[in-house]
Amino acid sequence: MIPLVRILSKRQWTLACRTYATSGKLVEATVNEKSGISTISMARPPVNGLNFDLLTELKETLQRVESDGSKGVILTSSLPTVFSGGLDIMEMYKPDLKRATNFWHALQDAWLVLYGLGIPTAAAINGASPAGGCLLAMACEYRVFVEGKHTIGLNETKLGIIAPKWFQDSYISTIGHREAELALLRGSLFPPQEALKIGLVDELASDKQDAINKCDKYINYYAKIPGDARKFTKLEIRKNAMSWLESNRDLDTNIFLTYIQHPKVQTGLDLYVKSLKQK
Repeated sequence: MIPLVRILSKRQWTLACRTYATSGKLVEATVNEKSGISTISMARPPVNGLNFDLLTELKETLQRVESDGSKGVILTSSLPTVFSGGLDIMEMYKPDLKRATNFWHALQDAWLVLYGLGIPTAAAINGASPAGGCLLAMACEYRVFVEGKHTIGLNETKLGIIAPKWFQDSYISTIGHREAELALLRGSLFPPQEALKIGLVDELASDKQDAINKCDKYINYYAKIPGDARKFTKLEIRKNAMSWLESNRDLDTNIFLTYIQHPKVQTGLDLYVKSLKQK
């Protein structure tokens, strides 16, 4: 894809960032010319709901920045108080099965690419990050959470939903079996200090720029580590989780499709959609 050059503000020019075009308008990608680190920002108001288009664009952008030789990726949000509100309910409400299948495949693909990216990855979590937002953050190697009144976690049970096996496995590998079991059963959402305490995030930050700076520091550490050694160690550590999903994509998709067609699930989604319209 051909880089798109745009007029930079004075601050942007000072930071020497190059902005690239994406296939749509749901993801913004910049690369810091000095450090070689790319920042990828989800940009789908109002809450970065993960729909087919956003997930597809995210996957393509991750692949492109890696192939372009980026030294690392910081995943964040262009929205001021939300990282990602999770999966877009409208992809599951009164579903067209072909669209729903493509949507789930897009989620699987985006996670596999992010989780298995060969270059260092860090999440600058600048706001609320429930459910699918938490999943994306956990797919990164390092997580920095901005302090505030927002929360993070896999809260699916509170919505009457069962988190898929690979969501659960990510949680377990991040915070440990016992913490994950209780959190999944309760649908817990953790404020910044609690998320840090249980290891769901690695650092806290005062604001988004502070979070990005800390992510930069994490990625820059690997300038001292041989790239191939780091990459293949990461892939070996993450191999089992990736292999399970790659080998069970159809099973996982069929479970999802069967679940969203259940009358009780659709009734619950209908009530939720109506409540949103009343706000």
